[in-house]
Amino acid sequence: MTDPVITPELVAAHGLKPDEYERLLGIIGREPTFTELGIFSAMWNEHCSYKSSKKWLRTLPTTGPQVICGPGENAGVVDIGDGQAVIFKMESHNHPSYIEPYQGAATGVGGILRDVFTMGARPIAAMNALSFGAPSHPKTRQLVKGVVEGVGGYGNAFGVPTVGGEVRFHRSYNGNCLVNAFAAGLADADKIFYSVASGVGMPVVYLGAKTGRDGVGGATMASAEFDETIEEKRPTVQVGDPFTEKRLLEACLELMASGAVISIQDMGAAGLTCSAVEMGDKGGLGIKLQLDQVPQREANMTAYEMMLSESQERMLMVLKPELEDVARAIFVKWDLDFAIVGETIAEDRFLILHGQDIKADLPLSKLSSSAPEYDRPWVESPAPEALPRLPHILPLEALRSLIGSPSYAHKAWVYEQYDAQVLADTIRIPGMGAGVVRVHGTKKALAFTSDVTPRYVKANPFEGGKQAVAEAYRNLTAVGALPLATTDNLNFGNPEKPEIMGQLVGALKGIGAACIALDMPIVSGNVSLYNETDGKGILPTPTIGAVGLLADAAQIIGGRPLAGDVAVVIGRTLGHLGQSALAAEAWEIEAGDAPPVDLVAEKRNGDFIRGNGATFHACTDLSDGGLGLAAFEMAEGAGLGLTLVIEDIATLFGEDQARYLVAVAPEALAGLLARAEAAGVPAAQVGQFGGDLVAFGSQKAPLAELSALYRGAFAAAVA
Repeated sequence: MTDPVITPELVAAHGLKPDEYERLLGIIGREPTFTELGIFSAMWNEHCSYKSSKKWLRTLPTTGPQVICGPGENAGVVDIGDGQAVIFKMESHNHPSYIEPYQGAATGVGGILRDVFTMGARPIAAMNALSFGAPSHPKTRQLVKGVVEGVGGYGNAFGVPTVGGEVRFHRSYNGNCLVNAFAAGLADADKIFYSVASGVGMPVVYLGAKTGRDGVGGATMASAEFDETIEEKRPTVQVGDPFTEKRLLEACLELMASGAVISIQDMGAAGLTCSAVEMGDKGGLGIKLQLDQVPQREANMTAYEMMLSESQERMLMVLKPELEDVARAIFVKWDLDFAIVGETIAEDRFLILHGQDIKADLPLSKLSSSAPEYDRPWVESPAPEALPRLPHILPLEALRSLIGSPSYAHKAWVYEQYDAQVLADTIRIPGMGAGVVRVHGTKKALAFTSDVTPRYVKANPFEGGKQAVAEAYRNLTAVGALPLATTDNLNFGNPEKPEIMGQLVGALKGIGAACIALDMPIVSGNVSLYNETDGKGILPTPTIGAVGLLADAAQIIGGRPLAGDVAVVIGRTLGHLGQSALAAEAWEIEAGDAPPVDLVAEKRNGDFIRGNGATFHACTDLSDGGLGLAAFEMAEGAGLGLTLVIEDIATLFGEDQARYLVAVAPEALAGLLARAEAAGVPAAQVGQFGGDLVAFGSQKAPLAELSALYRGAFAAAVA
């Protein structure tokens, strides 16, 4: 097959701007081959190079005594004591999931699991954060069904518990849903595997499934906006096989134990190209590949297709040559491909041979660390319009508007499709705040959560960025875990628009400030830009995934109140209704400022909650929907009625930060309030759990009626 002629149109189709193409020509001093154009396109696109965000990502706090490895590797590594480490990361699979919901979501889960086990960790937990368009939009039901089935289908078959996440709906996602996948694994802290190649003349080995044409150009597609040509992009979506991935996991862990691995990298975005370039670049080496040796499942594949395929369940490794037979035997046993496809070389070259033909000969270092980097112009987000006077509403009508909305209704329809108990170490399943998983064979447990409130970030990127971290901190604290570290998944629109770039800059400043104040460094992450369709961007959605540690799983804070328990709010309530869930759901008003986040109060109140966990029968943080929604959810989950002695709408549904709702036995109340006063922590009794009615002030309704609405609204809207 003859390679096409390189034209300006072909360059543009590969996502390279004219000035970037001129930069390419300056580096290699000639016209590129078709394969070389594809390689540059893959390595220099936004998804792989972070060219619009790198400047700002460098400002984030990434170190601390608990951090073993921060950003730059496949996943972050954090010390959890006793010679053990938790390895975790979050990544997006947004564009593929909109084009092909089931496979897009499934391969997002598969990719993030490989990021974790390529470092030597056995996956122990998964989460997902999903954002869909308005329930009334004609594509929403299909997307929800496909994405949820894809997440469950892959995770359940692979055998990892899905322990948490979030699902939201907003019209800004009508043309561009978000699928953010998180995975965490456990490893011995002295047995972590990295992707830095070393040694000249070492074999480069291809591991796993065969290469096909699925996903060719996927990373470039993920760095572009959508338009009416979206259906043409369907071939760029990968196809996943969780059973092959499970075999790949076991084979890789066995291989690592054999001592044969020098470096290893999963083949994710940009496939063979990105994995080879990153391993070589980190080790200051060149790579020579012979594509005839690449295991292929389709006939007559070109060099371009093999280099850019994103076929799933594949790894690339640099091998100790004396252990080749040992390594090969492991992969033969697991019925997986094992092929030496190249070698490390001393020169700074990325040399690609197909048959006798040189298909690419490029300076390897220029593909990764010398990718374009932009200081894009940005403008501060304008001050949000003032919150208008909200119409009168009765307290229980306000509650109904929230629990009847799919964004705040009970999510059992979603998480019951996920296996949360596989591996038999899950202590806290979805639907009860942060997920908690036992560290097998120890007293310890790890807690996991994912948080962001996009309305806040749109109104005030700085406060919204702070709030996403603060809410993650509170969710971990509410189960009794000490927050350790975070991963971020930064989903934004087109960074070439100064107002969008301003959202990203502001959010990163807020995230950084909160991570420092709350001692939760960012150890890994992903940036997903160009989330736009026909020029309309999504709400800025910088998802924060966070991990916390319970030194003793027996000290987990309970999740269910008992009949007769007193409801107490920890933290100061001012009644902030700007950008609130109530205003958005009851009247479709998205106005006012985001709630301010006092990081000193967050830390103080969080320390108080963890220090008094033994006093609480239940604890939850207050966020979207404020006290009214949180108290109802806590009571309903226990099958109990609820009486709140409050009728004021702002007090009930305001979204002031740094607050928790706790349930305590009546005899423990005085002691709790005294300890709070001594610690300078605001605390107020607001009601009681019990009976079969829900009463907000003088207004009452049967728990059964409200529970039916709450538990049926999600399926009614989108199932």
